[in-house]
Amino acid sequence: MESVWDTVQGQARAVDQLARSATRPVHAWLLLGPDGCGTDEAARALASVLLCGTDDPHERTASLVLRGAHPDVHEIRRDGASILAEQVDNLIQVASTTGVEGTTKVIIIHEAHLLESPNAARLLKTIEEPPSGVHFVLVAEQAIDTLVTIASRCVTVQFSALDETTVVDVLVSRGVDPEAAMAAAASAGGSLVRASLLASDPHLATRRAVFLNIPHRIDGSGATVMAIVEQVLALLDEAAEPLTRRHEQEIADREETLAVMGVKRGGRKALEDRHKREIRRHRTDELRAGLSVVAGVYRDEIARSTDLLRPDSYASAIERIHAAMRHLALNVNEAILLRDLVWSLPSPSSDAALQFVLEEQNA
Repeated sequence: MESVWDTVQGQARAVDQLARSATRPVHAWLLLGPDGCGTDEAARALASVLLCGTDDPHERTASLVLRGAHPDVHEIRRDGASILAEQVDNLIQVASTTGVEGTTKVIIIHEAHLLESPNAARLLKTIEEPPSGVHFVLVAEQAIDTLVTIASRCVTVQFSALDETTVVDVLVSRGVDPEAAMAAAASAGGSLVRASLLASDPHLATRRAVFLNIPHRIDGSGATVMAIVEQVLALLDEAAEPLTRRHEQEIADREETLAVMGVKRGGRKALEDRHKREIRRHRTDELRAGLSVVAGVYRDEIARSTDLLRPDSYASAIERIHAAMRHLALNVNEAILLRDLVWSLPSPSSDAALQFVLEEQNA
């Protein structure tokens, strides 16, 4: 029998906990897990059950909730680097109004870990004592300090990153070629959302090959560094194409839903703003995955060669790469970050050539 919970893949324990708690609803839940692991889908599934009283996905209400189009399910997403004070004020106001189609209302706060302390404090009272029939579902990647007090008022459900086998199985069940599914899963970091995008990307293997070759192209020349950076930035643009196509379809689907509901327009700007954030995140994820490949080249060199000429430089290179990956979360300028990083990296090819010369001289 089909269920709204079927939209959540590879999270049996978390789904079981949510399904049981939905039979005796509380005022607030906190769903914790890495991006793309199923927390967003679980939040909508939970909202559907709360509104319908059943997990039947074919109910009209369930269909609207799962599509993000039900008037009594309000989804809050950040407009900038964090969830703004104006959004929190609007959220509190929404919680105080009556439902459009019933007495139950669900407010889903995405990326709740990006609530700044003052805004989290303002929201606390509403979450711990919401009006009758109002339920909060917070989705966060981690329970950071600003969320500790709010988390103590919620039922916390922990999600984990999906393992590659689960991701591959889901993609194959959706008709993806097994080899493409394995390649996508290996680059997705446990995110089914990202894996789905990568599986529809015919250029994934090409991008991976480019990143694999970066250390071997380095020759101490500034021109080479700039050529590498320009190629990587072009690849990031190319990598966003499948997501752009998905966004175009989402806009078309939303307009169709609004037409069914008899609404001429609404939410277009908010949707476009979310798409911009998703493109930015996708670029960051793609660059982070590529830099992981580059770091892997240096790790392989250290493991393979016991007589490296400069082993410390390779270890330092790996540290610098991981530092750059962390900086990506700060919305840094990609070109500057890549230029400074690539310029600082050693060249295995040059080191091998120099080592050969030194061995010949000592022979």
